[in-house]
Amino acid sequence: MFTGIITDIGTVIHTEQRGDLKARIRTAYDTAGIDIGASIAHDGICLTVIALGEDWYDVEISAESIAITNIGRNMWQPGVKLNLERALKVGDELGGHIVSGHVDGVAEIVGMQDEGDSTRFTFRAPENLAKFIAPKGSVALNGTSLTVNAVDGCDFGVNIIPHTKSVTTWGAAKVGDAVNLEIDTLARYVARLQDWA
Repeated sequence: MFTGIITDIGTVIHTEQRGDLKARIRTAYDTAGIDIGASIAHDGICLTVIALGEDWYDVEISAESIAITNIGRNMWQPGVKLNLERALKVGDELGGHIVSGHVDGVAEIVGMQDEGDSTRFTFRAPENLAKFIAPKGSVALNGTSLTVNAVDGCDFGVNIIPHTKSVTTWGAAKVGDAVNLEIDTLARYVARLQDWA
């Protein structure tokens, strides 16, 4: 489990397609404190560490993960920056919201407009996920816990403050970017219960 509070920006060093896709990620994390088998969220995708170096680690990415995330669009070319978050430990502060690291689909940035020092992003969600997004609800976008300001059909708006832009990859985002979307876990279960009602 994660909180959607990004704690590092990693960089893809290289990838290799052999069976599953393997990726090497450069990080500022102290890799001496990362175990083989640890879970780390990469732009919201929970992946397992399979090898470690002084300032890098390797992960394997299944075809299923590639198919439902933005990895399939950019294949994580060398130099790509990723929002990273280590798994939540018992006793950690829950600063965002509960995030599973299981991406539901890909949304697209369809608009950006400065509002004071913040930027209002407009996203278009896949139609099958739009019903789970509500004003003042939470979403995880590229692993970042964000609050929804407004919803209009499949489009929804989020304001991103300067601090968030400076400590995540959101400062380099642009219209047309594909972003990983994880709907709020609570919304998922409420919808499932309604199906049974």
